[in-house]
Amino acid sequence: MLETRFPELNAIQRQLLEAAETALDRSYSPYSRLAVGAALLAEDGTIVPGTNFENASYSLTLCAERAAVVAANTHGLRAFRAIAVIARGPSLGPEDFLSPCGACRQVLFESAQHAGRDIEVILSTPNREKIVLTSVFELLPLAMGRYHVAPPA
Repeated sequence: MLETRFPELNAIQRQLLEAAETALDRSYSPYSRLAVGAALLAEDGTIVPGTNFENASYSLTLCAERAAVVAANTHGLRAFRAIAVIARGPSLGPEDFLSPCGACRQVLFESAQHAGRDIEVILSTPNREKIVLTSVFELLPLAMGRYHVAPPA
């Protein structure tokens, strides 16, 4: 894990985080008021945003990271190089950032495994003052993936 600042990111990382922030503004989060935006960078350079969508039955809530993966899959994109995540809400202070939940880590791990490469993860505080760079494999070590369930096709 590497801690950095927004100006130190490369142009693609900044663009990805800005797309995640745009998605953040479209969050449907009336219950927690915790808005989350994500943006995936596909292998071909396409950026696919996602945002959280809450439901009164919390188990039906869709996280921003998985929303982005599903949207990308809808467009036939399954190999990703990076994902940026930014959140804002009353439970987050200016120095807090949100990391993908366990379910999102698993979905991202399987996406990384499918592509045969790790996925960079860019996490940001609400004001973009503090950025953490990590990866899916670092966030979910010793993961169980698709090849544990079925042999490679």
